[in-house]
Amino acid sequence: MQSIESNALEPTRAELTGLTAMQKLVRMIPVYGLVILAVFLLLLFSILLPNTFPTLLNLRAILSDKSIIAMLSLAAMVPMAAGRIDLTVGYGIVLWHILAISLQTMFGVPWPIAVLIVLVLGAVVGFLNGLLVEVAKIDSFIATLGTGTILYALALWHTGGRQVVGVLPAGFYAINGTFIFGLPITAFYVFAVTIAMWLVLEYTPTGRFLYAIGANSRAAELNGIPTRKFVVGAFVTSGLMTALTGVLLASKLRIGQASVGLEFLLPALVGAFLGSTTIKPGRVNVWGTMVGVAILAIGISGIQQFGGSFWVEPMFNGVTLLVAIGIAGYAQRRKGAVKK
Repeated sequence: MQSIESNALEPTRAELTGLTAMQKLVRMIPVYGLVILAVFLLLLFSILLPNTFPTLLNLRAILSDKSIIAMLSLAAMVPMAAGRIDLTVGYGIVLWHILAISLQTMFGVPWPIAVLIVLVLGAVVGFLNGLLVEVAKIDSFIATLGTGTILYALALWHTGGRQVVGVLPAGFYAINGTFIFGLPITAFYVFAVTIAMWLVLEYTPTGRFLYAIGANSRAAELNGIPTRKFVVGAFVTSGLMTALTGVLLASKLRIGQASVGLEFLLPALVGAFLGSTTIKPGRVNVWGTMVGVAILAIGISGIQQFGGSFWVEPMFNGVTLLVAIGIAGYAQRRKGAVKK
């Protein structure tokens, strides 16, 4: 029933013992290779595009545009830690950003209540996904694909294929439009969520249980870990974070339309999959996910400033996803061969 298997492949102290400094460096390159690549791309585009790339204006644009993808990547990463996948991160954001606006413009709901309703509904959808996967025993890829398609259909039905437009309160606009120290507030949201998730996954029993379930769900059960509870909780967390991201997107766009949102699914999954190939290769992790999103942001921004066409971004995302999966698969096979 596992869509993804989580196995950490970073070298242990025992593996590094007795190696020369050069051998240790070679052994650590696969661990921090994407970090080095991100820095290389940053320096490369800064040299090639000195007047446009290394500027505060470009930094603001990147942080504003990619904060949505970063939040969705973190949302997708939580079920991945438990060996599951949640495709509703791409479909759900379509309905949630529309609902956050329509509750205010069509039904007169105060914006804080509208936001709360959207967050609760996101958690409910996550709970439903958890039940489908853990109780109904449907593979998470199929279950969340079905749920996501239903959410998208509801968005189309609710809007009738038209835009949801109206005057929104200034407080709702401020959720996304505020700047702190010259940077968009969404970047600080991402930073806060990243720190919180890192602490939970790396330093609490909850994180260790999720990784144990992702590595071997059956073994986790035999060791007394309530796998059903933690997997359902992972989906609830993912659904809640997706709803929050939908609210941020609504505050940013200020209009709701069913044609917006699905384009975030692939980059979000790419960021999470890339994260499983660095820092702790073979296991999804928070900082690796942030590195994956950074590579997407830097690479796409630099290519677009060189005059790349509209198809460059989806092409870059697709190729990067295939490369990430290929690297992860190779690393696991190599690790298995070493163990044997």
